[in-house]
Amino acid sequence: MTGPSEVVAAFDDPADNLAFDEALLRAAPEAPVLWIWRNTDCVVVGRGQKIEREVKADVCASDGVPVLRRASGGGTVFHDPGNLNITLVLPGQGLAGKPDRPLEALGELMTATVAGLGLPSRLGDRGLFVGDSKLCGFAVFRTRTGLLAHSTLLVSTAAERVGRYLTAAPADPRPLDSHRSQVASLADHGLRKGVAEVTAAVRAAAAAQLGELTTRKPSAAELDWHRTLGHTRYHYSEWHSAGAQRS
Repeated sequence: MTGPSEVVAAFDDPADNLAFDEALLRAAPEAPVLWIWRNTDCVVVGRGQKIEREVKADVCASDGVPVLRRASGGGTVFHDPGNLNITLVLPGQGLAGKPDRPLEALGELMTATVAGLGLPSRLGDRGLFVGDSKLCGFAVFRTRTGLLAHSTLLVSTAAERVGRYLTAAPADPRPLDSHRSQVASLADHGLRKGVAEVTAAVRAAAAAQLGELTTRKPSAAELDWHRTLGHTRYHYSEWHSAGAQRS
């Protein structure tokens, strides 16, 4: 892989999707990699967050909504099929002209995506806003060999569903707590776009930013890392409940 690529992959289990998300970074690609994906209903907390401060665990359990943990920091998010996830992996220290600034690269990508859909937006606190409502959340994770930045993009997810599973801001704020924001989807802003149309907008924005993308299947290294991370981390409840790593 010598040029930017889009990897096409999907897994039925949300934990497997989160494992593959991290695997793309661990495989240390030589060029930027884009992955566009969706999860079934679940809540995903940041690596260092406390579930009891972020999630209405009793409601999640009652509704059968799993609470999972990702490798990156950032805030807690609700995933469902109306939410599009965009992963951007950058080798080394990032894009030329933007070394070590993966959130800026991702912010430009998502701003261009939303503009391509006909909606003006602004970059705010680790996310993209339309008016006072957050449309996209951002998070980042880095290793010695590369940088991963990923975003959620609310296509049709109802704000009421997000509020059903995520807590309000605690009375005693702590540094790792999510920064709570009002959220609204593209549909809430009057853009009745299907997932396929929004996906095409992401691809177009990524190609303009990164260059022509080669579409490909996962590499052997990515699949190896996916299996390893599943066995050592994402298939264990201890990782999701407390962030404890297993070897």
